[in-house]
Amino acid sequence: MSDENKDFGDKAEDAFDKAKESAKEFSEDAKESAKEFSDNAKKTADEFSAGAREAFSSAGGENKKVLAGILAIIFGSLGVHKFILGYQKEGIILLGITIASYVLMCAFGLGLLIVWIPGVIGLIEGIIYLTKSDEEFYNTYQVGRKPWF
Repeated sequence: MSDENKDFGDKAEDAFDKAKESAKEFSEDAKESAKEFSDNAKKTADEFSAGAREAFSSAGGENKKVLAGILAIIFGSLGVHKFILGYQKEGIILLGITIASYVLMCAFGLGLLIVWIPGVIGLIEGIIYLTKSDEEFYNTYQVGRKPWF
C-alpha cells in the first residue's frame, strides 16, 4: 500500500510540476500579449492625438464658428464655447457662476435664481455665432477678440 501511495505522490508531484510549468508559459505568453496590446494602444493613441491636434489647429473660421455655436447652445452654461475660441477668463467666469449656482441651489435653494443665467448667455451667443457670416465671425471673435455677445 505504501508503494501505491508513493506512486500516487510521485504522479501528483509530476502533475504539479507540469501545471507549474504550464502556468509559467501561460504567464509569459500573457505578458507578451499585454506588451503587444500596450504598444498598439500607445501607437493608436499617438496617431489619434496627432490627428486631433491637426484638426483643431487647422480649424479656421467656419469650423470654429460651427463648433463654438453648437457647443454654446448645448453646453453654454459651462463656457465650453469660450474655451474653444481662446477666451479662458470668460470661460472660467461662466463655469464658476454655473458651479456656484448649483452649490447654492443644493444648499439653500438660492441658486434657482441665478442657475439659468449662464445657460441663456450660452444660448444667445450660440445663435449669434451661427447666424454671422464666416468672415464676420472670424473678424469679430478671432481677430477682433470680442469676448461677449
